[in-house]
Amino acid sequence: KQLPSGLLLVTGPYKINGVPLRRVDQAYVIATSTKVELPALPDSLTDSLFKRKAKPTKNEKEMFVENTTEEPKISAEKIALQKEVDALVVPAVKSVDMLQSYLRSRFTLTKGQYPQEKKF
Repeated sequence: KQLPSGLLLVTGPYKINGVPLRRVDQAYVIATSTKVELPALPDSLTDSLFKRKAKPTKNEKEMFVENTTEEPKISAEKIALQKEVDALVVPAVKSVDMLQSYLRSRFTLTKGQYPQEKKF
């Protein structure tokens, strides 16, 4: 799905290969000839879902104090949305022959192989 910002929304799906919902620039995506018919995705999948909270600025004294900030946690909203999207995508992936095993496999290129010359 293309988001209003121009980025693409991609997923593994998480149940199959562990890739969560992410925004990716189109330049980093390799197009394939495989087509999967997906049902309508939730309207709550927007760019605002992926915005991070702004980090507070530090003054000079705080700059040299040991970093004690906690790591960001994944919100319950994102987890529920991932499960909802997986419930829509997984049956569509299973309906295409060999696609589930293809998505589980690791993508690699060796010396002399170019992605633009591959036929997927």
